[in-house]
Amino acid sequence: MNKLQAMEVFVQVVDAGGFTRAAENMQLPKATVSTLVQALELALEVKLLHRTTRHVSVTADGAAYYERCLRILSDVREAEESLSRNRANPSGRLRVDVSSGVANDILIPALSDFFQRYPDIRIDLGCSDRPVDLIEEGVDCAIRGGNLPDSALIARRIGVLHFVTCATPAYLDQHGRPTHPNDLASHRCINYFSTKTGKTYDWDFARGDEVINIAAPACLAVNDSTAYMRAGMQGLGLVQMSSFMAESMVAAGTLEIVLADWTSTPLPINVVYPQNRHLSAKVRVFVEWVADLFLTHPQLQLQRL
Repeated sequence: MNKLQAMEVFVQVVDAGGFTRAAENMQLPKATVSTLVQALELALEVKLLHRTTRHVSVTADGAAYYERCLRILSDVREAEESLSRNRANPSGRLRVDVSSGVANDILIPALSDFFQRYPDIRIDLGCSDRPVDLIEEGVDCAIRGGNLPDSALIARRIGVLHFVTCATPAYLDQHGRPTHPNDLASHRCINYFSTKTGKTYDWDFARGDEVINIAAPACLAVNDSTAYMRAGMQGLGLVQMSSFMAESMVAAGTLEIVLADWTSTPLPINVVYPQNRHLSAKVRVFVEWVADLFLTHPQLQLQRL
């Protein structure tokens, strides 16, 4: 049995949801596909798939093995690609993880350009504010805001997150416009808490030599940037959100900036990837493309609104 071929067949069966479709995709006889998966199960001494007359699903062991197969097959393709003359045309599956705000406001609107340049790359885009373990979860690269404690990752700075404090005009008309950070004590605020630790982040302000950190009085706390923005748009309270997300709403008049003479600590934005991915052509071209994308976005490089 060719172990790599058997692994490729197993991955195709899982992706296709059955032996027939996998055989068609790989242009192999269905009997060959079935035989290779059975031989793989026999060699591993474990059942990888549940089979019925109408449905095929992975077992718990099969799901874990599937993820390992993806990594191994990806590494093999990358090793071949790194020596190939076709590096100008990278291909394959690229797993990227970003926050929901970056995905919705920056990345997805620009992806048509990426696919025009690299039509043979397929992107699996994870969109959440949960800090993923790139190595454990098989993610090729991620875009992260803030400082990076994980020294196992290679990081490239691509931008800076600036923040503004804002609310809907209706909220401000009802509750008043704060003129100093200490005024927040009498306001309704929306807080953001860490998905990893559950800790609520303080609001910080600086003006000249004056620096203030505030545990804002919250009517609501969320752990997703898109939900945070939506809560502010509903007039539930004041928010301290990234300027790139606020820009269009401020321009439309649906949000209004307050405390504009105060600044908040900006956060660096990095694209990060495991050290064993650094020779991958598909990772390399994505990192270069996303770095250029962020470089042309004024709210991620210049001063805030």
